[in-house]
Amino acid sequence: MPQAIVPYDRPWWRYWPHGVPRSLDYPDVPLFELLARTVARYPEAVAFQCQGRRLTYRRLDHATGALAAHLRRSGVSPGDRIVLALPNSLEFAIAYYGILKAGATVCPANPMYQAEELGYQISDAGALGVITDLGGYEKVNKVRPATRLKTVVLAGGAAEGAHSLADILRQRAKAPAVELRPAEDIAAIIYTGGTTGLPKGAMLTHRNLVANAMQNAAWFNWTHRDVIMGVLPFYHTWGGSTCLNSPIYAGARVVILPRFDAKELLSAIEREKATVLYGATSMFITLLASPLLGQYDLSSLRYVKTGAMPVPPEVKERWERATGVTMAIGYGLTEASPEATNSPLERVKAGAIGFPMMDTDARIVDPETGTADLPAGAVGEIIIRGPQVMKGYLNRPEDNRETLRDGWLYTGDLGFMDDEGYLHHVDRKKEIIKYKGYTIAPAEVEAALYEHPAVRECAVIGKPDELAGEVPKACIVLKEGSSATAEELIRFCAGKVAAYKRVREVEFVAEIPKTAVGKVLRRVLRDRERARASAS
Repeated sequence: MPQAIVPYDRPWWRYWPHGVPRSLDYPDVPLFELLARTVARYPEAVAFQCQGRRLTYRRLDHATGALAAHLRRSGVSPGDRIVLALPNSLEFAIAYYGILKAGATVCPANPMYQAEELGYQISDAGALGVITDLGGYEKVNKVRPATRLKTVVLAGGAAEGAHSLADILRQRAKAPAVELRPAEDIAAIIYTGGTTGLPKGAMLTHRNLVANAMQNAAWFNWTHRDVIMGVLPFYHTWGGSTCLNSPIYAGARVVILPRFDAKELLSAIEREKATVLYGATSMFITLLASPLLGQYDLSSLRYVKTGAMPVPPEVKERWERATGVTMAIGYGLTEASPEATNSPLERVKAGAIGFPMMDTDARIVDPETGTADLPAGAVGEIIIRGPQVMKGYLNRPEDNRETLRDGWLYTGDLGFMDDEGYLHHVDRKKEIIKYKGYTIAPAEVEAALYEHPAVRECAVIGKPDELAGEVPKACIVLKEGSSATAEELIRFCAGKVAAYKRVREVEFVAEIPKTAVGKVLRRVLRDRERARASAS
């Protein structure tokens, strides 16, 4: 399918990575067609493995067909929505593609949700079905009377009023025929993390997800010989793209970890000769703090990639020094399926989030007007355009008008573009600290604090102040066995940033709140600080 041409005068073209195509030819097919094409090429290759169990591409094709047939028999029609609430597992992969083969829309949900949270997503999506496990079924039953649910499928068990996934798969029925419009029909509704207000459902078409699967694989030259560590949560947009869709497109093998554990991850990389590892910055910070890191052979890794939050240069330098494995840095968001930028592996620039991916354009615009393009080095709002950008938010016409304008996705992220075309992410517009009229990006102050040898993790927020408006406050997690005083850290930071950016207060905490994918929830810390201020 032809793509809109990215203007030839964009600065990144001069430094485009060798061997990476500037544009791709995206087939006009539904997402599950990627599986059919790989089955034809590598039917007996292992697609997914988890805790001693393996699933070949042929068996994955049969299992997803059987589930699709069951869903249609249960009254699910093309376009209906099915909530999928499972941890990383073989069953998740089967359910995801089985829903798609039925012509339905998959709505992944965090399996750790409480009943009220799960009920909100079921109701907001207007879901007619749920695929979950026994723990999830208890939550579903609490909210079921207030929903439109008419079918529930259970993985790993059986219960009254639900269908057993194991029984369904034994039937070996074939997937029903379904006709879809890939550029229009919704493959997945992915709910944002809800860092501000209630979560919103980003509607991603089949074309959006096909494009992003191909973009990721083409940028990093994935093949059927690659072994991908499936540690990102599959229900999250990043995990869905890079641990499900992109590996299936390439015919790669995914080693699934149901949850992150440093020892289990490192041993699996060595044992399975993994070639690719994606994870949030916080995961790599945890690995760097672990004494286990140097005990395993990681030489099979071609590269690792991090994101989900700003990446302090210190983290990248320490990782590469400790392991010898290149750390690529990228940027994405749920509304872009999610990947929007990537680093050239041969020229990763510290502090940058790379170039816009093939067929993806990016601009830095005035954050107030949203129109005027800013010069190199000037901080403004990052806006992007490409085949991976969502159709819109479900049931949110006002948000759609604000976020999608003239074909551009307004990300709500602040950043700048340097004279080589590399994008740099500064922070979220809503998380900027306002001190006496000055604008402070928390990530910049955090990067300075990460250089202190005792700091394991940190988050900087604005503390309400009667005179200044807000002052920077740092919440710090110290490395095990290390010590530092608040005064020491304040002095350390003062020597690395402008006077108005320096930290005024330090609070030592046991942990930094994060989303399931590892993104720091500064909102939680900020709300707690404001509650304290109101109570005093």
